Amino acid sequence: MLLNNYFNILIFSLLSLLLALLIIFLPFLFALKIENKEKLSSYECGFSPFEDSRSEFEVKFYLIGILFIIFDLEISFLFPLAVSIQYSTYNSVFSVLIFVIVLIIGFFYEWQKGALDWS
Repeated sequence: MLLNNYFNILIFSLLSLLLALLIIFLPFLFALKIENKEKLSSYECGFSPFEDSRSEFEVKFYLIGILFIIFDLEISFLFPLAVSIQYSTYNSVFSVLIFVIVLIIGFFYEWQKGALDWS
């Protein structure tokens, strides 16, 4: 019958769910919970995780974020164009040209603000 055709899929799905739940919950039961000073220290951001959340950030963090977004967007939007360049029209090339000009303006803004100086 129809149910016999899907019985193997049901068994596989149930075993997969059981294995996933075991992998998630077994570490909570058997892992050692030893807290030390190094685990509670700040990791990459340089700020202590237990300070006031309204503390001031340096502008350098925002500039580095903007710089990352500029290069990330450039790659993610220009790669499809490079793949389909043979099917592009003048309108699409003109649109990409405007996009690249805006990215170049953002890049020069970052350069002017000194985000590329790693001192």
